[in-house]
Amino acid sequence: MSPLLKNIKRYVSFKLLAVAVIAFVVAVMAGVGVYYRCQKEVVINLDDKQFVVKTMKSTVKEVLKQNGINLDENDYISLPLDTKLQSKKDNVINIKSAVPVTVIADGREIQLMTSKQTVREALQDDLINLTHLDRVEGADLDDEIVKDMKLKVVRVKKELVSQNEIIPCDVIRRENDSMDKGDFKVVKEGKDGVREKVYMVSYEDGKEVNKQILSDTVVSSPETKIVEFGTILNYTTARGEKFRYKKVMTMNATAYTASYEDTGKTPDHPEFGITYTGVRARKGIIAVDPKVIPLGTKVYIEGLGDVPDYGYAVAADIGSAVKGNLIDLYMDDRQTVKRWGVKKVRVYILYD
Repeated sequence: MSPLLKNIKRYVSFKLLAVAVIAFVVAVMAGVGVYYRCQKEVVINLDDKQFVVKTMKSTVKEVLKQNGINLDENDYISLPLDTKLQSKKDNVINIKSAVPVTVIADGREIQLMTSKQTVREALQDDLINLTHLDRVEGADLDDEIVKDMKLKVVRVKKELVSQNEIIPCDVIRRENDSMDKGDFKVVKEGKDGVREKVYMVSYEDGKEVNKQILSDTVVSSPETKIVEFGTILNYTTARGEKFRYKKVMTMNATAYTASYEDTGKTPDHPEFGITYTGVRARKGIIAVDPKVIPLGTKVYIEGLGDVPDYGYAVAADIGSAVKGNLIDLYMDDRQTVKRWGVKKVRVYILYD
């Protein structure tokens, strides 16, 4: 081959090589440009730390995995894991790791893993379900959650309670001089009133801690009851007879007959058997001291102890020996008078 042809061939080969090199460089530069144009910048705020990463990854999940960040189910992340990263916008991912918090509530101890910012937010967890009335011990509701915090939730409940109370009716008792003592009758039926009291009752963990009265209303007023009671004294004899009396006295009782031995008058005497008041002496006539028992007074004489009752009688006679607390009972025969002697009796002064 001639020298000229060799030079031409050498020139052409060099030119092709230069073109190839230039093409490669252009391709590389184009690739680098594409790489940088497709690369995304991501700002990751993890708890109290912040770092910026460049990535070709497409989603939040991928960039976290690329940087060795593993999330627990209770951790907080500001973006869903399948969120697409933006090439022309800032990508900011905020992550807060869950920390353990011990909560005592409803009689049990709960180990809570939470990434919430405040105590209030953490206790709104379904396991706790803090209500607006509940009280928290160990921290204020707006305090920031810290690791290993210990809290106690006191369940507070308030309810309106209505209670009815009886207002006893007044009772007026008045004497009735036409009724026996011990007897009574209702002249007017009374009626109790009703008072309604409304309370606000507070409970803490099921125990009543406060009771505040809100209203006190008389629903119905009481009506006065009127009762009359008897004042007349009465006595029931051994035979079941009942009588009324004004007064009762315990006295000594002797006995007499119309005989000469007792009265000094014989049967042929015109006043034989006639009492001081002019009535004929008989069973049921007694002699009295008129200063103690007025003549004409009706009485009932009760024997005391094993002494039988003399019964009903009228004070119709007097006697020189019958003075003061002594009465003399008419008997039909002397033998009865002797057996009687002097006895203790109870004398009931009867109504006319």
